[in-house]
Amino acid sequence: MSAIQPDILVWARETAGLTLDDAAQALGFTDTRIRTRAERLRSIEQGLEEPARGVLLKMAKTYRRPLLVFYLAEPPRIGDRGNDFRTLPESERFNPELDALVRDIKARQGIIRSMLEDEEASPLEFVSSAMMDVSAPRLAARIAEQISFSLAKYRAAKSPDAAFAYLRESIERSGIFVLLLGNLGSYHTNIPAEVFRGFALADQIAPLIVINDQDARAAWPFTACHELAHLWLGATGIISTDSENRIEKYCNEVAGEFLLPASEVRSLIPAGKVDLPTFAERIGEFAQARHVSRAMVSYRLYRNSGISKAEWAALDRQFKGEYALLKQREADRKRDAERGPNFYVVRRHRMGQALLQLVRRSLDEGTITYTKASTVLGVKPRSVEPLLSIRGAR
Repeated sequence: MSAIQPDILVWARETAGLTLDDAAQALGFTDTRIRTRAERLRSIEQGLEEPARGVLLKMAKTYRRPLLVFYLAEPPRIGDRGNDFRTLPESERFNPELDALVRDIKARQGIIRSMLEDEEASPLEFVSSAMMDVSAPRLAARIAEQISFSLAKYRAAKSPDAAFAYLRESIERSGIFVLLLGNLGSYHTNIPAEVFRGFALADQIAPLIVINDQDARAAWPFTACHELAHLWLGATGIISTDSENRIEKYCNEVAGEFLLPASEVRSLIPAGKVDLPTFAERIGEFAQARHVSRAMVSYRLYRNSGISKAEWAALDRQFKGEYALLKQREADRKRDAERGPNFYVVRRHRMGQALLQLVRRSLDEGTITYTKASTVLGVKPRSVEPLLSIRGAR
C-alpha cells in the first residue's frame, strides 16, 4: 500500500481538469508492451504502485499543487474563495487556475499580515464598517474621503494609465494592497475576465484587492472601486463580468457613483430613439474624457433608465467584440516583437509600491526571510533583490 493516499492523487488530477490519459501524457509516462501510460497512472492512483519522488514533483507542477498537498491524509476542500458572487453556469464556476491563484493570494496575505503585525500596524477601522442600508452615493463619498481621492485630479491625469496609477496610490496609502494578477506566473495559465474580474480579501490588518490584469485596462478603475465597496462591507469574494446578485449590484452602484456620478450620466441620456452605432461613438468620447470604460458608461446608463436592457446588452456585445479584436492584435504584435518589457518592471507594476516597500522594510529589519519575501512577491528568492533594487522600490 502506498504511503500517499490514493484519493489525494485522484483529487489533484481531477481538480486540475485533466483526464487520466491527458495527465499521464503531461507527466511524461509512455506506453509499454505491458500497459498503457494511462494504466500506469491508474495503478498509482489506486495505491497499487508507490509514486517515486520524481513523479510526485512532476504531479505538483502539472496539477499546480504544492508538494506538501500530496502527503495530506485526505483531499482538502476547494480553495476558499469567500463568497462567489459570479453568475456563471455551475459547469464553468470551477477553474483550477483560479483556485490556485486564490490559494496563492491567501498565502501571500498571511505573510503580509505577519510583517505588518511585526511593525505593530493599527487595525483599519473602515474595513467591514458599512452596511447596504447606506446609499451608494453616500458610501462612495465616505470611501473617497477615507482614501483622500479627488475625482477632479483623477480626470486631470494625462492618460488612463496615469489616472489608474493615481487611484491605486490613493487606495494603497490608506493601507490596502492592490495587486494586478491574472495568471499563475505565465501566459499559459491566463484566467479570462469572464471567469474572474476581481477579488477582495477583507482583513483589518492586511486587506487585499486583486485585479485581473487580463481584463481591459480601462476596466481596472471600476473593478478597484467595486472591490473597495466589498472591503467596506467586509464581503470577501470573487466577481466576474455578469453578476446580478444584490451585493454585486450595490457594489457596482458604489463604484459607479465613485467614478461617474448619476447626475453626469443623465446628461448623456438620448432624447429619442437610440441609433446604437452613433451612440456608441458618443459613449466612447464621453468615457475617454473621464478615464472610464465604455462598458461602465453603458451600464450606468442602463441602471439610470437611460437605455433599455436590450440596448445595453447590444452595446456591451459590441464593446466586448472590439476589445477581443484589440487583444488579438496586441497578441500578434507581441509575437512579432523580438523582446518584451523587462521582467522586473512588469512584476513591480503588478505588486504595487505599498507591498514592495513593506517587503523592503521587513527584509532590512530582519523580520522575514528571502524565502518568505519571494512567496509574497511571486518570484524566486534570487530575484527578490533585483526586483526591490529597481528605482522606486525603496
